[in-house]
Amino acid sequence: MSNPLLNLPLLPAFDQLQPQQVEPAITDLIEECHVALRTGLENPGWDSTLAPMEEAQDRLNRAFSPVSHLNSVLSGPWREPYEAALAQVTAYWTELGQNRDLYAVYEQLAATDDFANWPQARKKTVELGLRDFVLSGVALEGAARESFAANSRRLAELSSRFANNVLDATNAWTYQTEDENELSGLPQTALATARAVAKSKDLPGWVITLEGPSYLAVMTHADNRALRERVHKAFVSRASEVGPNAGEYDNSSTMEEILALRAQQAQLLGMESYAELSVASKMAPSPEKVVEFLDDLAARAKPAAASEFNELQQFAAEQLQLSRLQPWDIAWASEKLKQERYAISQEALRPYFPYNRVLDGLFAVVEKLYGVTAEADPSVPSWHPDVQFFWLHKGGERIAGFYLDAFARERKRGGAWMDTVCVRRRAADGLQLPVAYLVCNFSPAAGDSPSLLTHYEVTTLFHEFGHGLHHMLTQVDVAAVSGINGVAWDAVELPSQFLENWCWQPEAIAMISGHHETGEPLPQVLLDKMLAAKNFQSAMFTVRQLEFALFDFLLHSRAGGATADEIQQLLDEVRGRVAVVPVAAENRFQHGFSHIFAGGYAAGYYSYKWAEVLSADAFSLFEENGIFDRDTGDRFLHSILEQGGSRDAQDLFTEFRGREPKIDALLRHSGIEELELNIGPG
Repeated sequence: MSNPLLNLPLLPAFDQLQPQQVEPAITDLIEECHVALRTGLENPGWDSTLAPMEEAQDRLNRAFSPVSHLNSVLSGPWREPYEAALAQVTAYWTELGQNRDLYAVYEQLAATDDFANWPQARKKTVELGLRDFVLSGVALEGAARESFAANSRRLAELSSRFANNVLDATNAWTYQTEDENELSGLPQTALATARAVAKSKDLPGWVITLEGPSYLAVMTHADNRALRERVHKAFVSRASEVGPNAGEYDNSSTMEEILALRAQQAQLLGMESYAELSVASKMAPSPEKVVEFLDDLAARAKPAAASEFNELQQFAAEQLQLSRLQPWDIAWASEKLKQERYAISQEALRPYFPYNRVLDGLFAVVEKLYGVTAEADPSVPSWHPDVQFFWLHKGGERIAGFYLDAFARERKRGGAWMDTVCVRRRAADGLQLPVAYLVCNFSPAAGDSPSLLTHYEVTTLFHEFGHGLHHMLTQVDVAAVSGINGVAWDAVELPSQFLENWCWQPEAIAMISGHHETGEPLPQVLLDKMLAAKNFQSAMFTVRQLEFALFDFLLHSRAGGATADEIQQLLDEVRGRVAVVPVAAENRFQHGFSHIFAGGYAAGYYSYKWAEVLSADAFSLFEENGIFDRDTGDRFLHSILEQGGSRDAQDLFTEFRGREPKIDALLRHSGIEELELNIGPG
């Protein structure tokens, strides 16, 4: 039987993929890339060098994509072949980034007389290529060159190990009880899920896990303080030297080695720190500007956050008989205060946001904004029965597709993300359509009840679909700058955070809500309460995000690496600067901070706040013109979503908004209005 990773249709043959197919396929495809490179160097030019290489690399990417994806959503048998393939792929890209003959081709193309008149996507591809060659160590000599390449390969291994440790530590801990009273306060949806987990393990009673829906339900609703403490301590100590599985999946040494190698990479390139290396390819003009941005926002947000926490502490003492709030009390007490003040809770909203209704409403919102429709195609094979596949259409024409894997399950990585199956590009046999993976971890249907989402989960779905639209609606045909490719990392969250805004608009809420039994719309009284509670503890949330962002950026601003103790010390110092809530002694947040140790956010977590300024400012134009104003929607589509990385993010934003970004809208939306910040160039 032929290897489905070599016979590459647009959509992966998930019903035929086997782990043993991976390594030989990746080996063959990398050799195809080498052949394309050797041939291309004989006759340098766009059509003779870069285009054939793009073709070969696209085949490699489309084969590696499902392997990487299956490792994230199924783990188990896919871990070993993924790691073997990752080593091969990393070695290839590292070697390519240091190929001076290819670098010379890029330099030659940029120096041609008519380069300024080239199509924008091709021109930007060459410009970004020249930058990335430098950042990949193309100018290094001898031992420095070898060290840079070896470090790159090792960093890929370590990132995978970090993620594996977090996943394994999450799966290793459960708490089983047969006493329903111990679970007092938990919503019926959470109880049903806990019962289903117990049944799947042939256990009586209920089983609590550290998967997102289960953990959050306990922390927010469980009246049993001892249970909250037990679950909280297990969660915050995952993959560390303390806690229930102390040392078994400890990420301490992995973090130390990652930081040391990143610092070495920066030094080899003549930079002071990895933060400087990171910012070199981002929208922010300098590391100093990033720290200034975060510090300024923290200075304005912390007093409001402290006020919110003091208010919560007073409420807990007077109404909940808690003289001193502990970390495992915060979410529970906050929910009680929110209910008293607004008589609203996420659980009260959940019946009005059944998954299928939300999904249909999301599609309706996008259709009104951009004229794009989604159509399910159940004939497309996938990796799990819960997975859905959709085609996107515009003007009657199929333009893209995406897989949606919405529900939490064992052996699936936590969190939510978008990833690419393949990019839009002009292939040898015609236009290749973009296809995406969209992954969430919502509570699945349980018993007779369908999957019901909290409003927080609704915004998560909109967020990831915003990323997906950025990838799928591109009109760029060159792979390197198509969709999210080539987009500055601190601008890549703009389309995702932007789409979240519609989750708070009454006209859109009517489209995404409806009681799962009666179909009745979200009652006006609940809608009013939900909107009134929108900024409840928003300052506390802001300083929490700033804590993560500052910790990440300052950690990567060090000239050298850091020991596990030094990492903890820095996090404690940052918390002293910006945090307002207590932290458990067992808290090892950093050991599970996959964004920066296993994802693309190293010295870049600030991107969430940076892009939030852009998204709020962009949405303010819809507030002025109408949230479904089609002209404004088309303007955002044409200026932002369709352009991919073919132009600088700052220029695209300015084209859409008619000016450089301002922070006013973010402060207004967050209830923190007295801050003026400039995040433009300079």
